[in-house]
Amino acid sequence: MQTNNAIEVKDLNFSFGAEPVLQDFSLTLPKGSRCLLTGANGAGKSTILRILAGKRLARGNLLVLGVDPFNETPTGVTYLGTEWASNIYVKRDVAVSRLLLTLGALNNQKRCEELMEVMDVNPHWHMHELSDGQRRRVQIVLGLMGQWDMLLLDEVTTDLDVLVRANLLRFLKKESETRKVTIIYATHIFDFLTDFPTHICHMTFGTVTRFKSFENFPELQNSSLLLIVEEWLKVDYKRRKDMEAAKHGGEVLKSRWEILKDNMKQYGDKYYNYYNGENQ
Repeated sequence: MQTNNAIEVKDLNFSFGAEPVLQDFSLTLPKGSRCLLTGANGAGKSTILRILAGKRLARGNLLVLGVDPFNETPTGVTYLGTEWASNIYVKRDVAVSRLLLTLGALNNQKRCEELMEVMDVNPHWHMHELSDGQRRRVQIVLGLMGQWDMLLLDEVTTDLDVLVRANLLRFLKKESETRKVTIIYATHIFDFLTDFPTHICHMTFGTVTRFKSFENFPELQNSSLLLIVEEWLKVDYKRRKDMEAAKHGGEVLKSRWEILKDNMKQYGDKYYNYYNGENQ
């Protein structure tokens, strides 16, 4: 189906068993856009990205690059998530150069060289000797060196240092402007993002609660993106607490850490006097 939009989702629902994850989720993004996906942990960001990538099947009114990913895996879609770092193979004694050749570096030599410079990756590295951040940089080079029309990023920049992350964002912005590719970037890190996105989508409990283009985002004139999203999350967390309390007759459920924190005298170091601040 021909469309000027890269993504068209309307009233999508998805559940794990009886537990709803996405509820009436709707989102339309034009081709060439760069959308920042925000929301608290458990809001459904990873789930919708995997559905868009065709990695998790969901029925509904859903088009990705003109096709329904439930019936046909969309071509030109690249998904990069955090699970790659836990793959046993990438921690073995294998040279980065071998991974590059295996995944088609010779067919994309110029692009591969550019990405290796952007991500500061050495082909002579061996994967078992690398830090988590270096492995992540290798993953990004491998994932981006082919030709793609849509990029779905799920928290993959968490391990990157400030310089490499800034270089990556500049590269991705250039890609979207020159090749009109579409990027959705889910993250909790907001450094260098003020001039990166064209749109922002905020999710709460599996649905879109805010969707704006950055051209129509007047709040940014008086505050930083981080502070704005922080206020959104405060509202989300309060709403979650209120909902949990309503389910349990007004009693707010506490995490294990909250229980320990509230009862340090009972669960803390038995040799420490918490009243006088002295060791016993």
